[in-house]
Amino acid sequence: MHSLLTYIPIAAMMVVIPGADTMLVMKNTLRYGAKAGRYNILGLATGLSFWTVIAILGLSVVIAKSVFLFTTIKYLGAAYLIYLGIRSFFAKSTFSLDDMQSQANSKEHSPKRYYKTSFMQGSLSNILNPKTVLVYVTIMPQFINLEGNINQQLIILASILTLLAVFWFLFLVYVIDYAKKWLRNSKFQKAFQKVTGMILIGFGIKTGMN
Repeated sequence: MHSLLTYIPIAAMMVVIPGADTMLVMKNTLRYGAKAGRYNILGLATGLSFWTVIAILGLSVVIAKSVFLFTTIKYLGAAYLIYLGIRSFFAKSTFSLDDMQSQANSKEHSPKRYYKTSFMQGSLSNILNPKTVLVYVTIMPQFINLEGNINQQLIILASILTLLAVFWFLFLVYVIDYAKKWLRNSKFQKAFQKVTGMILIGFGIKTGMN
């Protein structure tokens, strides 16, 4: 495997640069609590694992070379981000972890519902992200030795990317949850939801236009 020490900082930069995943993790952590943020990260890791399996099967290259398939994924991903952005922007209420815990005995308002939603958002935002396909077919191959076991190297590179993403977002969840005691103001939360919504809509439009 060529230049693994070069790949790690590149992968770290791709993870740290703010994007749709960052906004989703921040939104769900602030709105539903740290545990929801961790479920969001689990969904993110699941989405990356999905593309790892696809890449090992060789389908990521096929998708990247197929204008129809790639365009379909791109527009589905764009539409999903815009949908999440609109939902966040027009959300009428704010939620805190305390609210969820006080409703723990209510089946209708079970916290598990929010955790499942956070997990699904993390998964779908990565599965429907065309940029993830490009990472697997344009960046990772540059660090693969064609004379070695390609699938094994691909798994290692993908695992590094996934672990870096998980550790970074876990740190982000910790920081946000720690700062939440200063951010419990309902006006701030509503403003944050609207700003987050606009940013997600912006990411969706950008994804669709690229």
